[in-house]
Amino acid sequence: MREQSLAGQAAFAPANTADVADAMIVSSGLRVEVDRRRGRGAGLNPTGRFEAQQRETVDDGWQTWEELPPFKTEVQVEKPRTAITRNESPDLSFDRSINPYRGCEHGCIYCFARPTHAYMGLSAGLDFETKLFAKPDAAKLLERELAKPGYKVRVIAIGTNTDPYQPIEKEWRIMRGILEVLNKANHPVSIVTKSAMILRDLDILQEMAGKNLVRVGISVTTLDRKLARTMEPRAATPPRRLETIHTLAEAGIQTAVMAAPLIPALNDHELERILESAKAAGAAEASYVILRLPLEVSPLFRDWLLQHYPDRYRHVMSLVRSMRGGKDYDAEFGKRMKGAGPYAWQIARRFEMAARRFGLTRRSVPLRDDLFVPPDGSGVQLSLL
Repeated sequence: MREQSLAGQAAFAPANTADVADAMIVSSGLRVEVDRRRGRGAGLNPTGRFEAQQRETVDDGWQTWEELPPFKTEVQVEKPRTAITRNESPDLSFDRSINPYRGCEHGCIYCFARPTHAYMGLSAGLDFETKLFAKPDAAKLLERELAKPGYKVRVIAIGTNTDPYQPIEKEWRIMRGILEVLNKANHPVSIVTKSAMILRDLDILQEMAGKNLVRVGISVTTLDRKLARTMEPRAATPPRRLETIHTLAEAGIQTAVMAAPLIPALNDHELERILESAKAAGAAEASYVILRLPLEVSPLFRDWLLQHYPDRYRHVMSLVRSMRGGKDYDAEFGKRMKGAGPYAWQIARRFEMAARRFGLTRRSVPLRDDLFVPPDGSGVQLSLL
């Protein structure tokens, strides 16, 4: 049998590699064999939590593994009614966002958005990376929403859930259409990405920056190429992200570095180097987020740790739980981004000192909201009453 249950693997693992009891609950199914998931982040593809039945791949003795195809990227069209999503979270600096895509081909194993795929009847594992949903009407919907009477301007955040510049954007160009609408309407926008593809839209971004309408945050998780390749398999390399910061800053665009997520005993030791490198590249400010493991993300991440860093598994998870009240995750407002406890406090102090030392404490200039010009409203459905 070429695929093996994680529980079986853990039973043969040395005691100093991982807690067997912990490993046995990582998955209720089998780890997908390497050949079928090459270039992907997750090693599992568990059934979505809302499904009535749980499915597992089982070796029936007839050597049927060869018949299973590798996971390939598939894109379906989604037809939402609105482009703007609202939120009231006290942990977030914005109250509205746009997500051009559902799911993300970057395959970051730590992605907190993975559980949202369960609402589509799909897995937070490999399905999240390969069964994607595109919203080609997003720009038209946005134009209609901005044209509605009484619309109040606030900064729209893009990239807060899945990356708007993931690989499929090269073909679909949904993000560029959204930027064209925002630029024409003089609407402020904040973008987060870990992709160098954002430079494709430098012409629009530079024009918006001239009116102080755009801010960009580049996520730099690690400077270690090997770690980046396994943890974020289809995202831009660390040097490419630093180059992107440099190009954006040189173009006069407000650019920040996001050291996120910081994973204890895995990449948190790089915090100072990341901030120093980003400052040298041209970043003007910085932020960080502690690893978040909500719902299905926890077993996926723990399985990934056992595959790639089994010798650190126990230490990493012990520190994670020390910052989450003994659990893998604590969703309480005020704690979910930064954690709590001595280790979280230490990381916060390190960040503060490093940001001050490298001159990354400057607050960004607030984006303007007084230049807004509503679209002409063409295509907006009028009320019958």
